[in-house]
Amino acid sequence: MPAAGAFAVDGRDGRVGRVVERSGDQVRLRPPGGGPEWVCPAEDVRPASPGVVLRARVTEINREGQLPR
Repeated sequence: MPAAGAFAVDGRDGRVGRVVERSGDQVRLRPPGGGPEWVCPAEDVRPASPGVVLRARVTEINREGQLPR
């Protein structure tokens, strides 16, 4: 199980998100760059590969660059 703050993949549909928290047998994930969180059964969460993490981090960085300052 990836730790809170790490990127993970929802094995049900392939969505990537940061682990927000684990509560019992469910994990809350937040998409890179923002958006609504979703809940995934813990047994369907897997660690993100290095390539997936890189793409997700680029998405977050790009999103941060678009925010008003």
